Amino acid sequence: MSIQPDDSKHISLSMNEIERLCPVAKALSSPMRVKMIALLCSRSMNVNELAEALSLPVSTAALNVRQLEEAGLITTEIQPGIRGAMKLCSQRIDSVSMRLTPDMEDGVSALTVRLPIGSYSSAEDISPECGIVSEHAWVGESNTPRTFYHPDRFGAQMLWFHSGSLEYRFSLCEIVPAQVEWIEFSMEMSSNAPMYRSDFKSDIFLSVNGTMVGTWESPGDYGGRRGRLNPSWWSDTSSQFGLLKTWRVDANGSTLDGEPISDVCLRDLSLTEHDFISLRVGVSPEADHVGGINLFGEKFGDYAQGIVMRVGYAQ
Repeated sequence: MSIQPDDSKHISLSMNEIERLCPVAKALSSPMRVKMIALLCSRSMNVNELAEALSLPVSTAALNVRQLEEAGLITTEIQPGIRGAMKLCSQRIDSVSMRLTPDMEDGVSALTVRLPIGSYSSAEDISPECGIVSEHAWVGESNTPRTFYHPDRFGAQMLWFHSGSLEYRFSLCEIVPAQVEWIEFSMEMSSNAPMYRSDFKSDIFLSVNGTMVGTWESPGDYGGRRGRLNPSWWSDTSSQFGLLKTWRVDANGSTLDGEPISDVCLRDLSLTEHDFISLRVGVSPEADHVGGINLFGEKFGDYAQGIVMRVGYAQ
């Protein structure tokens, strides 16, 4: 069965999708098939052209094409040729990410809740440089903090500011706080430098229900190549992508990408005392490195997601 990827030309896979993950991993395990994908990046080619370009028998090329097609990495179309029909091959997917961690742990199941980056409840002390863009255009005025309350902000796909913070509120409707084993938040972000600079540090903090979980020292603001999901109108000289960071709090403390970051435990978040889960992310003007923040949405940067909360609870 062929894998049906989404419209973003990006496949995102996890260990819970073995039937989808294995064909993609197998297709990419062959240097020959990777070379085929590289050839199709610039133009569509038929099987004979691929065979000639790679010095392969046509039968071998056809076999490899079929594996790439079954994995959902390319598309094929039968077209009339000089000597009968020919199979025209085209690239279908620009990028693939694989999460080698299952969404279910021993004795614990996970609930995932997603929020767009523009669905924050409050924007506090936002300072320039700052701005918001949607998939298609700028939102409001550039370098104007009041833009962060523009009604079109809910369509944001990238936003940035020098210092300040945003609060996101997650519903507790499907969560029983007393049964929560761990909670984690992930988002794609970076520093915010003029244009972009890979060595531009910024101290980005995250708090949950008013409790400071920890601070990540972002190494820089990334460019030099286009973000995999960026729309064509976005300038090559601007910030392009960030790093996907995952903050986790459980009974033993807090981690960032699996590394300890603070002693804040699940009980410190007082989940049973609130009507929602409050997540605040930003840069303090008193930080050692006040280098701003870029947040990337589903259609900007390298990862097709906004703000994601995962909650593990006992089955």
